Amino acid sequence: MNKIIGTHQNARRQDSEHWVSMSDLMAGLMMVFLFISVAYMHYVRIEKEKIKEVAVAYQNAQAALYMALEKEFSQDLEKWDAEIDKQTLEFRFKSPEVLFGLGSVELKSSFKKILDDFFPRYLKVLDKFKEHITDIRIEGHTSSDWTGATSAEMAYFHNMELSQGRTRSVLQYLYQMPAVKEHRTWIKAVFSAVGYSSAHPVLDENGRENSIRSRRVTFKVITNAELQIRKIIQE
Repeated sequence: MNKIIGTHQNARRQDSEHWVSMSDLMAGLMMVFLFISVAYMHYVRIEKEKIKEVAVAYQNAQAALYMALEKEFSQDLEKWDAEIDKQTLEFRFKSPEVLFGLGSVELKSSFKKILDDFFPRYLKVLDKFKEHITDIRIEGHTSSDWTGATSAEMAYFHNMELSQGRTRSVLQYLYQMPAVKEHRTWIKAVFSAVGYSSAHPVLDENGRENSIRSRRVTFKVITNAELQIRKIIQE
């Protein structure tokens, strides 16, 4: 009888020790998971701070570049019928009758005269912000009109060819300027010619396409903010 009682007591003691061990193990696992969670939250906070720093630096650089462009060209914008977009850093030339002939990729002499004055000064301003710049796009835009087109699709692709040819003509003219010879390596590295056809029309107050204003050429600065954020995410 004593042996039986002793056996039951030993079994209860072993069960108790078993559950104590399991409790210790679970407590240990909970501490590990808690530590991992705290460490991960700390990592996320640090990454958010890095991204915020990049965003702030981008905003500061964008604001400084806009102010520099505005200061340099404020006296010329009206006579060139041009504008600078503070949000996108686009420098827009808006008078199609000054830029190209109808359906032509050849620069008018009036546009060449503007570019002769504009581009060396533009490069001088950008030179102070090179570390923030990854790309500068010369963008060509047209209206949706095309004489003789039998469909909207045909007009679109004719205008695509036209807009691409025009921006290529602009870039070629700029590159060959004697005044920017020392900048040609950088021009080849960051400048590109892009034609959008009628994909981004200018609309009037009623939401209808303004055919005249849609025909334009813009210079758009692309900063490295997105690239810096992508690098942070991939680390």
